[in-house]
Amino acid sequence: MTDPVPDPFDTLEALLMQERDSLLAGALDDIAPLMEEKIALISQLRHDPPEDAERVQRLHATMVRNQALFDQTLAGLRNAAERVGSMRHLRRSMEIYDATGRRATIDMPPAQQVERRA
Repeated sequence: MTDPVPDPFDTLEALLMQERDSLLAGALDDIAPLMEEKIALISQLRHDPPEDAERVQRLHATMVRNQALFDQTLAGLRNAAERVGSMRHLRRSMEIYDATGRRATIDMPPAQQVERRA
């Protein structure tokens, strides 16, 4: 006896829950394979859309929620990249204010490197 073909709608719902869990856990490496499968399922649903409007609305709400998680994840990554850039900038120079309130920059000397010879 053959297994019944899984409903693409149910499969997509389960995939979206898995995507949500990966986003919340910060498992960004798991997202790319899920995206490929999600695209295939959405394409399949476009050819044979479900007739249950309530299911479609639920699916839409889940997709909107996941999109918000994606947006927040990207914002967090941008903030982290900015912070790393700021830390690198601080290693090279430091901005201070003098006694009159004017901003001044102090350049740090480059780190000394030891030349190694064989």
